[in-house]
Amino acid sequence: MEDNVTKQRIIQELVPGKQITLAHIIANPDEILYKKLGLDPAVEYSKSAIGILTLSPAETAIIAGDIAIKASGAQLGFVDRFSGTVILTGTYSEVEASLKAVTQYAEETLGFTVCRITKT
Repeated sequence: MEDNVTKQRIIQELVPGKQITLAHIIANPDEILYKKLGLDPAVEYSKSAIGILTLSPAETAIIAGDIAIKASGAQLGFVDRFSGTVILTGTYSEVEASLKAVTQYAEETLGFTVCRITKT
């Protein structure tokens, strides 16, 4: 007996827009996460949070990194102007303040669509 189920093929693509698609805080990450991200756990592990941003267009990561480090004592762990990724480290309150500053600026000044800040 043959099954007449039609298979669907889904094609996903990135449509560049003015948006922040991810703004997330990881509270109290394990030391191994710092290592896997290429961050020095000896320096960063005394901190208590990692912040992650994904932005489009990707070059906006440069602006986000600048705003983030000026908004609080958070440290810039990584910026990629090709993928639009920004990684921050610091105390939970520093990282949260930086993400709030970036998302607010992007939404109010740059006219971006902004996701909410999530936390784990």
